[in-house]
Amino acid sequence: MVQSHVPISSEPLSTDRLLETAIAASREAGALLLNYSARGFRVEYKNPINLVTDADRAAEQCLIDHIRNCFPSHRFLAEERGRVEQAPSPYLWIIDPLDGTTNFAHGYPAYCVSIGLEYRGRCILGVIYDPSRDELFTASETCGAQLNDRPIHVSETTSLDNSLLVTGFAYDIRESPRNNLDHFAQFALKAQGLRRTGSAALDLCYVAAGRFDGFWEVRLNPWDMAAGSVIVREAGGRLTDFSGKDLSIYEQEIVASNGHIHEAMLDVLNHPSPGT
Repeated sequence: MVQSHVPISSEPLSTDRLLETAIAASREAGALLLNYSARGFRVEYKNPINLVTDADRAAEQCLIDHIRNCFPSHRFLAEERGRVEQAPSPYLWIIDPLDGTTNFAHGYPAYCVSIGLEYRGRCILGVIYDPSRDELFTASETCGAQLNDRPIHVSETTSLDNSLLVTGFAYDIRESPRNNLDHFAQFALKAQGLRRTGSAALDLCYVAAGRFDGFWEVRLNPWDMAAGSVIVREAGGRLTDFSGKDLSIYEQEIVASNGHIHEAMLDVLNHPSPGT
């Protein structure tokens, strides 16, 4: 519902103010997640292997309340709630309150809070906070990417043979024929190593920081990619779909790399080797 009493400015807001709000919100939600991790939480199942916890929902509410308090006219796209419309604002916050829920539920410390911001359809800002390691990844358009306020850049690895890659698998891996297992097998024979962390948002951050050289995945959602795509782009990386077209976070497939190995990754994805 449009709230006519909420003023909507046609002018872009200060990037610094937007970033500061996202950072504060991510830290507040991250602290909440750590508290749930220490004190306990409830688990529900969307399907046999896709779960959600009350920590997810509490963190999502925390993020929305914090951002809405600063920007009451802005819109939201959140993993658990879907679209939350306040007014026809050009700003859309795309949030995943707990990326890596399965890890979180099992006590495996690889999860994060992810906050992306679109302005008139373009992702302009990304904040991803890993509360377990107290690592804050940030980026805003044309201002570079940072980890805990220090600049980060993608790796300089130039060959697939020497690359450490990362990927993930969708929750419907048991039912969908497009389950990424074929690509995983192909890359296992081409790269120096493969990893699966269970958090697409952190995977993108690790590409941006040079910890991974490349990342690919299928069947992702906008909240999986929005923040991380800005961080990779601002760290000097390249982002496309499997065909090499510019990434759309609304399309479900992504290839993110340091740029040097990107064409080699696309070649593997589009030209499967015999016997894999």
